[in-house]
Amino acid sequence: MEYAIADTCFLIDWALWKRRDVIFDLFKVVFTPELVLREVRSERTLEWITDMLTRGSLALFTETPDILDIARSLVERSRMIPGLRGVDLPEAVCLAAGKLRGYLVLTENRGALMAVDLLEELRDVKVWRALEVIAEALRRDIIKTSNPRVIFKEYEDETHHRFPRRDLEVILDELGR
Repeated sequence: MEYAIADTCFLIDWALWKRRDVIFDLFKVVFTPELVLREVRSERTLEWITDMLTRGSLALFTETPDILDIARSLVERSRMIPGLRGVDLPEAVCLAAGKLRGYLVLTENRGALMAVDLLEELRDVKVWRALEVIAEALRRDIIKTSNPRVIFKEYEDETHHRFPRRDLEVILDELGR
């Protein structure tokens, strides 16, 4: 995957990590929708996003009518399916871009993660959390370490984001092979 699109929750956490720029070794460009930028309130996150936009590592994604139509439909459908957490418009825009443009979606939003599993029209959309991004950076030796657990712990400590233990152990087991 050369291109990714990131939502608010992903960017807010990711911007806090000292190794945050490794993402640009994985993707040619990471897009961020205009709707997502409107949600960011943290000065530190905005500063990092602005710096990366200036460097061309992040690119602004302008929502087009076709993307917005799909996104609005996803928001509505996510509210109608029992057991599915609702998806808000900024995350739905990322999912729609993933569907129409083939971008990998970066999110920590549980509703968006569930939607990919439960909505047939999103079955082909690839979604990664920080867990998968870090794992891929470790696989490609972008982050070098003899103990991957230390890198995941570092991320958790710096961002205060906790990885689901079962998912983390699966990744660590895969990386240990």
